[in-house]
Amino acid sequence: MNDRIEKLKTFLKESPSDSFLNHALALEYIKLGNDAEARLLFEKNKSANPNYIATYYHLGKLLERQGEEKQATEIYEKGMQVAKLVGDMHSYNELQGAYEDLVY
Repeated sequence: MNDRIEKLKTFLKESPSDSFLNHALALEYIKLGNDAEARLLFEKNKSANPNYIATYYHLGKLLERQGEEKQATEIYEKGMQVAKLVGDMHSYNELQGAYEDLVY
Protein backbone atom coordinates (compact mmCIF):
# COMPACT_ATOMS: atom_id res chain seq x y z
CA MET A 1 0.00 0.00 0.00
CA ASN A 2 1.34 3.44 -0.80
CA ASP A 3 2.43 6.08 1.69
CA ARG A 4 -0.42 8.46 0.89
CA ILE A 5 -3.00 5.83 1.70
CA GLU A 6 -1.28 5.02 4.98
CA LYS A 7 -1.11 8.71 5.94
CA LEU A 8 -4.76 9.28 5.06
CA LYS A 9 -5.79 6.24 7.09
CA THR A 10 -3.82 7.58 10.05
CA PHE A 11 -5.57 10.94 9.78
CA LEU A 12 -8.94 9.20 9.46
CA LYS A 13 -8.36 7.36 12.73
CA GLU A 14 -8.41 10.78 14.38
CA SER A 15 -11.26 12.19 12.25
CA PRO A 16 -13.22 9.27 10.75
CA SER A 17 -16.06 11.43 9.48
CA ASP A 18 -13.85 13.97 7.68
CA SER A 19 -15.33 14.15 4.17
CA PHE A 20 -12.19 15.63 2.64
CA LEU A 21 -10.00 12.83 3.99
CA ASN A 22 -12.44 10.13 2.91
CA HIS A 23 -12.62 11.72 -0.54
CA ALA A 24 -8.84 11.94 -0.82
CA LEU A 25 -8.51 8.29 0.19
CA ALA A 26 -11.10 7.29 -2.40
CA LEU A 27 -9.12 9.09 -5.10
CA GLU A 28 -5.96 7.25 -4.05
CA TYR A 29 -7.80 3.94 -4.37
CA ILE A 30 -8.95 4.93 -7.86
CA LYS A 31 -5.32 5.59 -8.85
CA LEU A 32 -4.54 2.02 -7.77
CA GLY A 33 -7.49 0.65 -9.73
CA ASN A 34 -9.43 -0.25 -6.58
CA ASP A 35 -12.84 1.12 -7.54
CA ALA A 36 -14.61 -1.07 -4.97
CA GLU A 37 -12.90 0.63 -2.00
CA ALA A 38 -13.29 4.04 -3.60
CA ARG A 39 -16.99 3.45 -4.13
CA LEU A 40 -17.49 2.53 -0.48
CA LEU A 41 -15.83 5.77 0.60
CA PHE A 42 -17.80 7.89 -1.86
CA GLU A 43 -21.04 6.26 -0.68
CA LYS A 44 -20.02 6.91 2.92
CA ASN A 45 -19.41 10.58 2.11
CA LYS A 46 -22.70 10.89 0.26
CA SER A 47 -24.60 9.51 3.24
CA ALA A 48 -22.70 11.33 5.97
CA ASN A 49 -22.32 14.68 4.23
CA PRO A 50 -24.67 15.02 1.24
CA ASN A 51 -23.48 18.59 0.65
CA TYR A 52 -19.91 17.48 -0.11
CA ILE A 53 -20.33 18.08 -3.82
CA ALA A 54 -17.07 16.60 -5.13
CA THR A 55 -18.40 13.18 -4.16
CA TYR A 56 -21.11 13.32 -6.82
CA TYR A 57 -18.79 13.97 -9.73
CA HIS A 58 -16.23 11.31 -8.83
CA LEU A 59 -18.83 8.72 -7.83
CA GLY A 60 -20.63 9.35 -11.11
CA LYS A 61 -17.42 8.84 -13.10
CA LEU A 62 -16.69 5.65 -11.17
CA LEU A 63 -20.18 4.33 -11.91
CA GLU A 64 -19.70 5.16 -15.59
CA ARG A 65 -16.46 3.15 -15.66
CA GLN A 66 -18.31 0.23 -14.12
CA GLY A 67 -21.00 0.40 -16.80
CA GLU A 68 -23.69 1.62 -14.41
CA GLU A 69 -24.91 4.51 -16.55
CA LYS A 70 -28.37 4.75 -14.96
CA GLN A 71 -26.89 5.11 -11.48
CA ALA A 72 -24.28 7.57 -12.74
CA THR A 73 -27.03 9.69 -14.30
CA GLU A 74 -28.93 9.71 -11.01
CA ILE A 75 -25.80 10.71 -9.09
CA TYR A 76 -25.09 13.58 -11.50
CA GLU A 77 -28.70 14.77 -11.23
CA LYS A 78 -28.60 14.69 -7.42
CA GLY A 79 -25.23 16.45 -7.44
CA MET A 80 -26.60 19.22 -9.65
CA GLN A 81 -29.52 19.69 -7.24
CA VAL A 82 -27.18 19.92 -4.25
CA ALA A 83 -24.77 22.24 -6.06
CA LYS A 84 -27.61 24.57 -6.98
CA LEU A 85 -28.94 24.43 -3.41
CA VAL A 86 -25.60 25.45 -1.90
CA GLY A 87 -24.84 27.98 -4.65
CA ASP A 88 -21.81 26.20 -6.12
CA MET A 89 -22.29 26.96 -9.80
CA HIS A 90 -18.79 25.82 -10.77
CA SER A 91 -19.52 22.30 -9.51
CA TYR A 92 -23.00 22.49 -11.01
CA ASN A 93 -21.48 23.17 -14.44
CA GLU A 94 -18.99 20.30 -14.08
CA LEU A 95 -21.75 17.90 -13.07
CA GLN A 96 -23.98 19.14 -15.87
CA GLY A 97 -21.18 18.59 -18.39
CA ALA A 98 -20.59 15.03 -17.15
CA TYR A 99 -24.35 14.40 -17.20
CA GLU A 100 -24.74 15.71 -20.75
CA ASP A 101 -21.73 13.73 -21.98
CA LEU A 102 -23.35 10.58 -20.62
CA VAL A 103 -26.97 11.21 -21.60
CA TYR A 104 -26.64 12.90 -25.00
